Amino acid sequence: MIKIEDIYKSFNGLEVLRGVSFQVEKGEILALIGRSGYGKSVLLKHVAGLIKPDRGHVFIEGNDMCCLRGKKLEEIRSRFGFLFQSGALFDSLTVYENVAFPLREKTKLSEEEIRKKVLDMLDQVDLIGAENKYPAQISGGMIKRAALARSLVRNPEIMLFDEPTTGLDPIIACAILNLIDSLHQRFGFTGILVTHEIQMVFSFVQKVAMLHEGKILTIEPPEEMQSSSHPIVQQFIAGCVVGPIRYH
Repeated sequence: MIKIEDIYKSFNGLEVLRGVSFQVEKGEILALIGRSGYGKSVLLKHVAGLIKPDRGHVFIEGNDMCCLRGKKLEEIRSRFGFLFQSGALFDSLTVYENVAFPLREKTKLSEEEIRKKVLDMLDQVDLIGAENKYPAQISGGMIKRAALARSLVRNPEIMLFDEPTTGLDPIIACAILNLIDSLHQRFGFTGILVTHEIQMVFSFVQKVAMLHEGKILTIEPPEEMQSSSHPIVQQFIAGCVVGPIRYH
C-alpha cells in the first residue's frame, strides 16, 4: 500500500532525511519512533504528498506521489486521513460541524446522510452529547477524539497519525491509542503512527520502524524490536540517558 524509496530532504542546508526506505502492507499499522525533532513528521508529510523530496519516491499502490499533480494528486490524497498533533479543529465550528466539514467540502451527500455519518462517527469515539460544543469548551482528550472522528469520517484507506497523544495524561493517552486500535479493527485502514508511547503501541501495531539520524535504523515486528540487542534501540526504548544517543 505504501512504499517509501530512498527519500532525501534538506531544509536550508540541514539534511533531515538521508535515504529513508520502508514499506507498509495493506491493512498494517506501522509505528514510527525516534527522537523528537528528527524528521518523523516531515516523513509523514511526504507520504501525504504535502512535501516533495529532494530525491527519492513515495508510492501509494504504485502511484508515485512525487510525480503527481492536479486532479490525480487530489484523488490519491482523498484516500488519506491525517490526525495532526494539535487536533487542528476549527475553533469557530462545533464538534459536529468539524466532523461534518470534510463531508460537506468533498462529497455530494445530503445533509441527512451527513448527519447519519457524523453521529455514527461521534458514537464510535464516545462524543455523543458533545456535538454542539466548541473546541474551547471540551478537554484535550475530547479534542483528539473529535479530530480522530473527522479524519475517519470519509472512511480513508490510509491513516497518518502524528503523535496523537501529545499533551495528554497517561490514562487519556492510553484511551486514545486503544481507540485507534479498535477503529483499525473496525475499518481496516493502513496506517503510520508517529509516537513516543512505545510500550503502549507495541501491543497493537504490526511493525515498528526507528528513524535515527535521517535513516531507518531498523524495522521489525514489535516483539523483535523489544528484544533487540542494538544499543541505540535498547537505549531509546528503555529511555536511558546513558548510551550511544547523546542528548544535549
